[in-house]
Amino acid sequence: MKIYSVYDAEFKAYGQVITGYDTEELKKTLDAATPLPEGVDYVPEQPELQNLPITAEIRDRFYGGMQVQMGWCNGHNTKLNCLEYHRDSEVNFGTEDFILLLGKQGEIEADGLFDTKNTKAFLVPAGVLVEVFATSLHYAPCSAKKGQGFKVLVALPKGTNTEKPQFTPKNREDTLMTARNKWLLAHAESSEAKSGAVVGLKGINLDIAEDI
Repeated sequence: MKIYSVYDAEFKAYGQVITGYDTEELKKTLDAATPLPEGVDYVPEQPELQNLPITAEIRDRFYGGMQVQMGWCNGHNTKLNCLEYHRDSEVNFGTEDFILLLGKQGEIEADGLFDTKNTKAFLVPAGVLVEVFATSLHYAPCSAKKGQGFKVLVALPKGTNTEKPQFTPKNREDTLMTARNKWLLAHAESSEAKSGAVVGLKGINLDIAEDI
């Protein structure tokens, strides 16, 4: 699988590089205050990140004053497994290089399935803030080098990825919601699908292990 850079023109349809923020303290805190699991773990909000000066800047300058949560997704991973989307952009930043596997919400087909052949991979260099557009399908980051883990900031509007609202589904999209502000398309081979998530991906479950 070809791995593009977030500085390549291909990324413009999925997100953008964010500039004008001092990220030195963010990088130090993300590295010191969060673990590096063997698998992949996600925490919506980390107190040490939440209390950084950059959090107020991201809240006011990037999200236009909306309350924000500063969490993380860390670990080791090379597989797609699922894709998700939110109603808002997501901000990512890594202490090491990492790779995002991305799709377009607009390419979900009439049958409600997204073909994994339309997924693109993008390398995010360490220390670079990126926006992943709300219409970009994404999930857990991937390692950029064999055996190397990642520690990645996940900034989102407050409450995202917390407990799912309770309602009676009335269309297919309703059935994709697995948490607050989170719609998930699982691959049949994923643990999420085996736990009851709706299968919304067709094609192979991409693995970039041989591409890094």
